Amino acid sequence: MEERDFFDERTEPRTMTLTCTKCGVAGEYALNWIVRRKKKQLNGRADERDRARFAKAMNYMVLRDDTANCTNPRCRKRFDIAGIKTMAFID
Repeated sequence: MEERDFFDERTEPRTMTLTCTKCGVAGEYALNWIVRRKKKQLNGRADERDRARFAKAMNYMVLRDDTANCTNPRCRKRFDIAGIKTMAFID
């Protein structure tokens, strides 16, 4: 079985405070995250190895965006997102 068989996947926007690297203005940005939540149970075709992997699996999210557009009307340039973890586990 593949990892995607263990999780339900959807995209969620989350707001973060970022600073533009071009103009230095801080602002709120909505970043897209792929949220993977563990399914309640496995389907019937899983073997013992898959069940062991499923027992260790945890909910997590992965950052989908790698750049953002500045919200400053004078700047409006695209900058790389830095200083944020690209993957986080969810309780």
